[in-house]
Amino acid sequence: MSPSPPLIDRYGRAHTYLRVSVTDRCNFRCVYCMPEEGLDWMPRDDILTYEEIARLVRIFVGMGVRRVRLTGGEPLIRRDLERLVAALGAIEGLDDLAMTTNAHRLAGCAETLARSGLTRLNVSLDSLDPETFARLTRGGRLDKVLAGIDAARAAGLTPIKINAVILRGENDHEVPALVEHFSAHAADTVVRFIEYMPFDARWHRSVRARELRTQLSRFYTLDPWGERMGDGPAVYWRVRETGLRIGFISPLSEKFCSTCNRLRMMANGHLRTCLSDDGTPSLRDLLRGGATDDQLAAVIRAMVLGKREGHGCTVEGGVPFEGVMTRVGG
Repeated sequence: MSPSPPLIDRYGRAHTYLRVSVTDRCNFRCVYCMPEEGLDWMPRDDILTYEEIARLVRIFVGMGVRRVRLTGGEPLIRRDLERLVAALGAIEGLDDLAMTTNAHRLAGCAETLARSGLTRLNVSLDSLDPETFARLTRGGRLDKVLAGIDAARAAGLTPIKINAVILRGENDHEVPALVEHFSAHAADTVVRFIEYMPFDARWHRSVRARELRTQLSRFYTLDPWGERMGDGPAVYWRVRETGLRIGFISPLSEKFCSTCNRLRMMANGHLRTCLSDDGTPSLRDLLRGGATDDQLAAVIRAMVLGKREGHGCTVEGGVPFEGVMTRVGG
């Protein structure tokens, strides 16, 4: 494949960050992620193979992508994931290879993933109360998740970012408890609070980031943290009393579309340039149809060039994001 210029859209945004969903399946049924009745999973033959994922990621890296995050569904339910980690970790020019997981299966494989080339982890954890956790995840066990986080820390997969989606009337009262718990690991842990993003339907109510900051200010002194942590959308603060860094990801109340640098490749090879846009051609079909790397790169570039300026969803209204989160890849 010939050298290629950076992936810049018509609004001047350079795309250096790719999220790769390896499966739409998940061992949780989180209340904000899918309906209670569940979903019809993608047919297995539609899912990209590890070899296909590695080939596409190499093409993206050739166009300036420097950070890749593996997502799902839950990536750890896909067999032999360390093979993909090793293949991606060997790609020249890729600076950072991370993963988002619910950590339910992490305790038994954290060390293997670290040896294979994984560098960091984000862990989804919305409650520290076992009953609330089980209810929000529809069956998850908090003790297994906490054991997975401990295993990741022991394996050196740090800093560990704890991602908590905050739902009004469900877990918004637990925000101080999450800060208190992880302050014991302030040196290698970051807690991030995420506004609920509705997909297809508004099942829950979001809590604005400024409300959470006001709530925390009753217990702690929050100092703005001027340093960036990667190229993500979070705005960071430091808890003066404990040293813990906390972040707020506010796609609805504090939109960051103007600086968006990320792309999402679904498990079936569909590239989503924006969470609000599901109508993209399949890279998988082109790849399996015999397209060359240069041809695939040209299609990717055209998709990025057509990226929307921003989404139309707001805290109290607007248009929900298309699809369901477990298929999009977070």
